Amino acid sequence: MAARISRRGLLGGGVAAAGVAGAFGVGHATAGAEGADGAAGPASYAFRGAHQAGIVTPAQDRLHFAAFDVTTTDRAELVSLLQDWTAAAERLTRGEAAGEVGPVEGDPALPPDDTGEAMGLPPSRLTITVGFGPSLFDDRFGLAGRRPASLQRLPHFPADVLDPAISDGDLCIQACADDPQVAVHAVRNLARIAVGRATVRWSQLGFGRTSSTSTTQATPRNLFGFKDGTANLKAEEASEVDTHVWVGADDDAAGAWLAGGSYLCARRISMTIELWDRQPLADQELFVGRTKGEGAPLGASGEFDTPDFEAVTGTAPTIPVDAHGRVVHPDSFGGARMLRRGYNFVDGSTPLGSLDAGLFFIAYVRDPATHFIPVQNAMAKADALMEYLKVTGSALFAVPPGIGEGEFVGQALFS
Repeated sequence: MAARISRRGLLGGGVAAAGVAGAFGVGHATAGAEGADGAAGPASYAFRGAHQAGIVTPAQDRLHFAAFDVTTTDRAELVSLLQDWTAAAERLTRGEAAGEVGPVEGDPALPPDDTGEAMGLPPSRLTITVGFGPSLFDDRFGLAGRRPASLQRLPHFPADVLDPAISDGDLCIQACADDPQVAVHAVRNLARIAVGRATVRWSQLGFGRTSSTSTTQATPRNLFGFKDGTANLKAEEASEVDTHVWVGADDDAAGAWLAGGSYLCARRISMTIELWDRQPLADQELFVGRTKGEGAPLGASGEFDTPDFEAVTGTAPTIPVDAHGRVVHPDSFGGARMLRRGYNFVDGSTPLGSLDAGLFFIAYVRDPATHFIPVQNAMAKADALMEYLKVTGSALFAVPPGIGEGEFVGQALFS
């Protein structure tokens, strides 16, 4: 067998392991580079840990998300796929190749195990997060009795215009990195590994994160030009994350295997960019409920000021009753919060010549029924922004807890 080549090895040794434990509770980190915000941070995140990386990990700048349909009906082959993905993902997040990049078994007539386009690139803080969709728990693999009650196909919300071809799936992979080629390389090679056992159902590329998951990160902007996710949960809010993100051991008897994991809610939201761009600034701010420049709640001066929903300007509420920031505020949902991890996307142009662009919304929650679905229903019924949004894709996945040494992702589900 040819020796496996490390991307960092090709750079002349790369970054030495620093043994930094528990980067926000997701395992060990390798120290030494700058992130998308220009702040110093770890150069890589470990695949193994108490929770899967890519949830509370400080959000990277690029995304490649893919949903898969499992094509085998053999439970043992499904398990072998998850084992193979675990081994490859652990290598990829270390900055190594997914498999051999030289001749396999010394035979140049065989295709290499790794596609090679990431050779010479650093790990770029790659994280790989794996989830299981509701459809995996049908009668193919004997898993029906272990489906958590909350793992249901997301409802068709009133304003949805869903395309089944870009919704749902048996499995998902979320690859985030600071370099788009590293993220694409990861999904490309994991999809190759799945051949004969699973096929890509749909995928989405994303750029420019639309939320901060750490207090070390500045609040980013969406394609409407507004700061997005100002009040997002942060990794440093450990007790809040425990309450709103991680599934508890006693949450669901059938889903005991999911304790320490979370639910990934994905929504592909197209934005009518051109129509939005023609709206007066004052109207844009009323629709959002915040100022465009600073991101402050209307009537306040700072981004992180508490919104005053009782304030009145003239005879009308300062923050309109249908303003997005008011409609989705946690106070309207018993204090339930979600950890957002979305990305902007531009997928070329529509047949009418407008941008096919928007927000690929990702949120991690402890229970979709209390933390996510009520918010979506409220938006569909009363949010002024919905005039400029169209949801075309939707999916829900259960994300198992972290992977221990010698384990494969989701192992507890099959034990």
